[in-house]
Amino acid sequence: MRWAWSQTLSPICVVFSPPVATLPTVGEAEAVPVLPDYSGACLASMVPSIFAAQRGEAPQWLPPAVAEADQVLLMVLDGLGHDQLLERADVAPCLSASLAGRVTSVAPTTTATALTSITTGMTPARHGVVGYRVAVGDGEVMNVLRWATPAGDARQRVPPKVFQPATAFEGRPIPALTKGEFANTGFTVAHLSGADMRGWRTPSTLRMRAQAALGEGHRFAYAYYDGIDKVAHEFGLGDLYEAELAFADRLVSEIGSSLPAGSAMVVVSDHGQVQVGDAVVHIPSGLCGSDVIYCSGEARFRWFHLRPGATDGFAKRLEEEYGDIAWVRTKAQMIEEGWLGGEPSETVSARLGDVALVPFAQLAFFDAADTGELTLVCRHGSLTSAEMWVPLCVITGG
Repeated sequence: MRWAWSQTLSPICVVFSPPVATLPTVGEAEAVPVLPDYSGACLASMVPSIFAAQRGEAPQWLPPAVAEADQVLLMVLDGLGHDQLLERADVAPCLSASLAGRVTSVAPTTTATALTSITTGMTPARHGVVGYRVAVGDGEVMNVLRWATPAGDARQRVPPKVFQPATAFEGRPIPALTKGEFANTGFTVAHLSGADMRGWRTPSTLRMRAQAALGEGHRFAYAYYDGIDKVAHEFGLGDLYEAELAFADRLVSEIGSSLPAGSAMVVVSDHGQVQVGDAVVHIPSGLCGSDVIYCSGEARFRWFHLRPGATDGFAKRLEEEYGDIAWVRTKAQMIEEGWLGGEPSETVSARLGDVALVPFAQLAFFDAADTGELTLVCRHGSLTSAEMWVPLCVITGG
């Protein structure tokens, strides 16, 4: 087997066989993807399950303290995997002490997809935000978080409410606490449409906003904090990550200490993390040939958009080349195996590629067009346990 390996992120690919010692290691357990539990303890089920509990119809997997609460604050700590929390229990004493279990993220394990599943209560196949970078027609790829293509701002050409028409929180005007600078972005419109937007500027204002929302008597409120993910992406899972995790833990503790009697705060994440660093694989042009028109997705969930009739042959070549470090799935296989949570509509299906390359080893697959990811230390998107499982923490008031 010969494959391209780069530690310089050069777009010029040199193909060689690296020494065995330099290859990423992976355990046998990671040979099988951790599929989202869309019918049970999953991020897509979180909001519908809390609303059901408030009607006296709580599912069995929801912790009793949440099922019995009069008010619930759902707080999302971006980028905190269940595995990463367990490994740092002493760094985050509040989160560790309140850990009530774990739930699965969605596929891919990326913020744009996971947050939309949380707020809409839908699987990716249904809401259609099927990745961080998705095809929007004529070979153009849109960065969903920035709502931009290489041509610039895409809000006029790809209206967010058309791209993702479902309203958040079953159409209820729920207080949604997110960073103030995100308030008018295309992605915020797409995944928080209909919510009562309450922007925060600093963690202290997030804390005050959360206290106010529950103090006003709202039975449900939503909050989002992105610090852990940002630090992991830039610096990895070292000292700076642990410092940020400790800070987020104190923030959770402060909000939890002021919860009204009879209320509960549920803390989850959108995905976990894998430290990849310079382990970036360049796919040789000879393997792609004339079959690949362009790529979408991200480095740990890379989609290939192919010329008609090329799917099976290209998937076979990818499997032969990378099958010991990554899962290879055609679109049809992925849908059949339940990765996306159902059969996507024709419109949503068109946003997907024809073949996906999803690494289970600690590495990333390079795409020169994906400039936003070139310097990331930690990444996510795949279906390994480190990325798929997120913590379910519960703190009660009173």
